[in-house]
Amino acid sequence: MTSKVAVVTGGNRGIGAAIATALAQDGFHVAVTARDPSTLDDTVGAVTGAGGVVDPFACDVRDEESVGALAAAVEALGEVHVVVANAGIAGPTAPLHELTLAQWRDTLETDLDGVFLTFRSFIPAMIERGSGSLIAVSSMTGKRPLHGRTPYATAKMGLIGLMRTLAVELGPHGVRANTVCPGAVAGPRIDDVIARQAASRGTSVEEARADFTSASPLSRLVEADEVAAACAFLASDAAASITGEDLNVSAGAVMY
Repeated sequence: MTSKVAVVTGGNRGIGAAIATALAQDGFHVAVTARDPSTLDDTVGAVTGAGGVVDPFACDVRDEESVGALAAAVEALGEVHVVVANAGIAGPTAPLHELTLAQWRDTLETDLDGVFLTFRSFIPAMIERGSGSLIAVSSMTGKRPLHGRTPYATAKMGLIGLMRTLAVELGPHGVRANTVCPGAVAGPRIDDVIARQAASRGTSVEEARADFTSASPLSRLVEADEVAAACAFLASDAAASITGEDLNVSAGAVMY
């Protein structure tokens, strides 16, 4: 048993895996989740290889019973001090009028409803204890338009409103709620997004990639470890007076 537990949903790759590793390095016993727990093997190996403590769990954040079972299982590890809601999908790339209702709902169900279900399951214990840190991984697309990505942008902007309201509700109980808004994070997922942007706008992949990097004063994409460092900071006592914030990690592509 340990009294310092952190939960990271969608911890099987990219940002989620980096967040899990960063929190483990800060001394948290980390519970990482994915729909298919076998996809967590690389994350578990990275965390344990760095000397951290980690346990993998199967969880579909869209499913109320699955999230409830996760919360009950994690209680066996100790008191949950940090929950990072990172699980999400990119959703379709197409003009709004070409989307199906199923595509729209699938994106919001995962990227917004999933965060609601995740936090709802862990908040009562945090209120009872009088402390905790909730962190939602949004996106700079929740603050600025991205062609053809209305479901994703809607969900990610919704997270900012959700977390600001949670900050007001939970502040009297000593629980903090913050959002991290990454820019385009280098890796296979952004490569796929860029390819879809190029196809939907009739441009080359190189031109579509330049649209992302040219928006940054640093003229580059963001690294997953940089997003993880921001989450680790918000999880730490150093951020004890920070709540209701949406922290950009966008290489300057978004400054508001």
